[in-house]
Amino acid sequence: MADPTLQRHFKGHRDTVTSVDFNCNLKQIATGSMDSCLMIWNMKPQMRAYRFVGHTDAITSAQFSPSGHLVASASRDKTVRLWVPSVKGESTVFRAHTATVRSVNFSCDGQTLVTSSDDKTIKVWTVHRQKFLFTLNQHINWVRCARFSPDGRVIVSSSDDKTVKLWDKNSRECIHTFYEHTGYATAVDFHPSGTCIAAACTDNTVKVWDIRSHKLLQHYQVHSGVVNSLSFHASGNFLITASNDSTLKILDLVEGKLLYTLHGHQGSATCVAFSRTGELFASGGSDEQVMVWKTNFDCIEYEDAAGRPQHGSNSSLQEAAVSTSGATVQLHHRQSLEPEDDLCNGQQDSQIRASSCAAQARSRSGSRSGSRTSQSQTSAQQQSQAPQQQSQAPRQQSQAQQQSQAQQQSQAPSSDGGLSPALASTLEHIVGQLDVLTQTVSILEQRLTLTEDKLKECMEQQMKMGLHLQSRD
Repeated sequence: MADPTLQRHFKGHRDTVTSVDFNCNLKQIATGSMDSCLMIWNMKPQMRAYRFVGHTDAITSAQFSPSGHLVASASRDKTVRLWVPSVKGESTVFRAHTATVRSVNFSCDGQTLVTSSDDKTIKVWTVHRQKFLFTLNQHINWVRCARFSPDGRVIVSSSDDKTVKLWDKNSRECIHTFYEHTGYATAVDFHPSGTCIAAACTDNTVKVWDIRSHKLLQHYQVHSGVVNSLSFHASGNFLITASNDSTLKILDLVEGKLLYTLHGHQGSATCVAFSRTGELFASGGSDEQVMVWKTNFDCIEYEDAAGRPQHGSNSSLQEAAVSTSGATVQLHHRQSLEPEDDLCNGQQDSQIRASSCAAQARSRSGSRSGSRTSQSQTSAQQQSQAPQQQSQAPRQQSQAQQQSQAQQQSQAPSSDGGLSPALASTLEHIVGQLDVLTQTVSILEQRLTLTEDKLKECMEQQMKMGLHLQSRD
């Protein structure tokens, strides 16, 4: 099982990133921000991001529909918008609540939406024509989050009234209430099996409950700040969390322990989400950055686990602190780990450290135990090579065109109907040059976005100075 590695990072928002979600095809990522903008980041092919403007206040939640053809966003402006994630950025808007809308979530069939709000209510809507269906209103304070179960029959909600409630969608009644005593749940979500829920809490804890027995299965005290967001891996064996302590934590639910601590965001880590397949996960923070990571999980080790948390794991875990490469890593096992390498990304100034916590060698017999040193991969050459690629791109393109024309005139297909080796080699070379051009254009687009942001800041400063001078005169 290899360690998670940072693949890419995006910077384009002008304020805290509040929500992140993957398209089912892994080609796009949707993010919402306090800057009131929804952004669609194009992964495959690498293209300039789409910035959608429509909300008049901060976006609190954003999610792709199961088909990937729509994106829903919730906002402080009391509205919900449904966007088509294309270059046009078309959207429809409806006033969903009488106060800030905190979350929006599609049902598994993509036909209905559930929204939660500071008006203390949860509402369910049809996606087609945004028709209102019904309200759930037993919470007595702001409702932070509401989610459908995988089968769409149950809704879970969390509120500032220190409760997490389960609702039957058909009867529209509350079927159980979980009580928090030292804080409230900022985010909740269903386990892929639909039998458990996880809650991220303001008392720095993460809790996993069984919705059938209503028992607390696991209780993690792994963060030193408010836990803002969480997401289950598709296998059901892992849970990732984001916190105000600037870290992401990956929890092993099968063994009931902390597996990895990831450092990277400068400031609070505000949102995190696995992709639909679990191959990737993305995070956002108060540093306005979106980071995309590769999980590198080897799920063969868990093929017999059936994706459910183990009972008896809710006892408090032993904690210790050790300094590793300048970072503080919390260990939850008596066996210490060797220092690990830094995971660096050359596109940003901050070092990104993927810290392995609890990397014991697993075996089905349970008789072996040991520790390993986590090895991190680096992705530091793309930024440093950009100027060379930019200067060489026109010359490489002209050379490629000349070679292509010469080869097409001199070479002919072989008698068996295939390409000759020389022509195939030439085409492969052209494809390689086109890849270089594509990467160069992507880097230029990122630089253009940064330049536009700086220009806007300068114009705003000049306007402020002009107004100041006028008022003084």
